[in-house]
Amino acid sequence: MNGDKGLIGELEAVVGTDYVVSRSQDLVVYEYDGSVDKAMPAAVVLPSSTDEVSAVVAIAARHGVPVVARGAGTGLSGGAVAQHGGIVLAVTRMNHIIEIDTINSLAVVEPGVINLDISHAAAVHGLYFAPDPSSQRACTIGGNVAENSGGPHCLAYGVTTNHVLGMEVVFADGSVHSLGDRTRETVGYDLRGTIIGSEGTLAIVTKIVVRLLKEPEAVRTLLAVYSTIEDASSAVSGIIAAGIVPAALEMMDSLCIEAAEESVHAGYPKGAGAVLLVEVDGLAEAVEEEAAEIESVCQSFKPMEFRTATDPAERARLWAARKGVLGALGRLAPNYYLVDGTIPRTRLLEVLSAIEEISESVDLPIANLLHAGDGNLHPAVLFDERDPDELRRALHAGGEILKLCVASGGVLSGEHGIGLEKQEYMPLMFSDADMHAMAGLADAFETGGRFNPGKIFPTGHKHELGSQAGSVSRLGAGAYL
Repeated sequence: MNGDKGLIGELEAVVGTDYVVSRSQDLVVYEYDGSVDKAMPAAVVLPSSTDEVSAVVAIAARHGVPVVARGAGTGLSGGAVAQHGGIVLAVTRMNHIIEIDTINSLAVVEPGVINLDISHAAAVHGLYFAPDPSSQRACTIGGNVAENSGGPHCLAYGVTTNHVLGMEVVFADGSVHSLGDRTRETVGYDLRGTIIGSEGTLAIVTKIVVRLLKEPEAVRTLLAVYSTIEDASSAVSGIIAAGIVPAALEMMDSLCIEAAEESVHAGYPKGAGAVLLVEVDGLAEAVEEEAAEIESVCQSFKPMEFRTATDPAERARLWAARKGVLGALGRLAPNYYLVDGTIPRTRLLEVLSAIEEISESVDLPIANLLHAGDGNLHPAVLFDERDPDELRRALHAGGEILKLCVASGGVLSGEHGIGLEKQEYMPLMFSDADMHAMAGLADAFETGGRFNPGKIFPTGHKHELGSQAGSVSRLGAGAYL
């Protein structure tokens, strides 16, 4: 396609010559996302409107080339990697907050809007957008919809699908449709819910109606520091067993603490084995009561330190350490491979112990960052990609962790999606019949296999082999694509 000047010319006629990238030296920045996978697209198109997206998709359909939607490229499962070339459709120019409806507590936004910018715009009205991925300062709402992203506060408030009311989408023939509405309840099939989490394989989202929440009257952020991860895990179980569902319940192990402390200086004591970051919000009286109950539970497991942050500056510092920890891991190793699996909370200590054994078996450190309240694990395998053997061992460790999550009664992904990263492990959870039924959705949406092909379902791509481009072995009759 690099040599198809006719196609490039058609794309340029739609969005302008400045917004079509086709030179190989310029395409390099679009060959990867936040995962370890890489593949070069043939062209990148940056539309500015639904009409331009529709026209680009129609051109792609006529030429029979794939289209991969891309937001900020912060995804962690290879979802925005153009494994089969084709057009990357980057929505970063579609970054307008179209409306904030304070009466109905909703916002209408374009897919390139940064997650945190929605809350910033809504804050003047006493409202905010609840889903808060750790990358919320960079990730786009379109990417959040594609992966059904969560975040620390999803324990109490749910993930993206719980906060999207409706959307405008472009189908594979270029036609534009509205799914859902501006209200919670709609009739007919929930096609809105089907699109959310479909990783760009069914439609391209061009507008999103999101639900906004009223800012809570009071917030308390609690920090409990423990000498061992066992004590911290026990405290997590104790909080949930007490019938408390805090807004957030996060855990970081000693490696995460080391990296975050050097970067943010949150004041964690040396020698800490794990920290719990717990947040409660709501009415002032209820917050005070819940905070006291949580402190009582945490104190029963003998923390090294317990701290309550009530002023905004202290709260911001504690959250900066938590949300900045992945970037801070660069102080410990050049690269990390972040795994995303979810397990029952009751198996937390058992699984963390098994992850330590995996770390020892591959001779690579693994830093554990957890949405502990809902059992969503984020083990980060630390390695140096310049050493092919370290890359191989890191990917092997990631696969073993995913197998461990499923064997423990959990699932392959809590919020990052399947993408390229986890597709070979789908048979751990689903039979061939299950996957063929799910893959049939692409036929129902008449995508022709052109929207983000080669994602989610097994294709023969083996992460354990360290393949960066992937190999497709299940094409033709009976394929998942």
